[in-house]
Amino acid sequence: MEPRPPNLYLIGLMGAGKTTIGRLLARHLGRPFFDSDHEIEARTGVKVPVIFEIEGEAGFRQRESQVIAELTRRDGIVLATGGGAILDPANRAALRGSGYVVYLRAQPADLWLRTQQDRNRPLLRTADPEGRLRQLHAEREPLYCETAHLIVDTGRQSAHHLAGKLEQQLRNTWMNYAST
Repeated sequence: MEPRPPNLYLIGLMGAGKTTIGRLLARHLGRPFFDSDHEIEARTGVKVPVIFEIEGEAGFRQRESQVIAELTRRDGIVLATGGGAILDPANRAALRGSGYVVYLRAQPADLWLRTQQDRNRPLLRTADPEGRLRQLHAEREPLYCETAHLIVDTGRQSAHHLAGKLEQQLRNTWMNYAST
């Protein structure tokens, strides 16, 4: 029996498409899908912005690290991480060491177009949310690149097109991918 390809982890800034692409890939792979932010919300019973308000970003990041530590111990999953998950070196090590990490890279202008109507983004509750996205991109880009096994530029293509393209790249990367 061939070994199963590793867990698949999607990283990138908010609005890069991690959840949407992750769900599509999980369906095609026949694997369970997890979103670390949704897991935190399910466990706490409140939305991410409420956690930020009550516990601050530090409290949220602690919860995020606990969830990532648990999920990366599972086998055969697809996980979409929160955009800041890579800030913690332990998260980067857990992701890189237990699965295949794909960085969905998007330009700040595209991210702004995708997130400007979303009120569930506490880090964008600022006078200049587009500027904040540029800042986050500049700060986190090196960490995303360091963590990723594969970098995929999302551009402005549809989620279905991007998922199909990524699935093909994974087929080329993982021998016998289609039989998993």
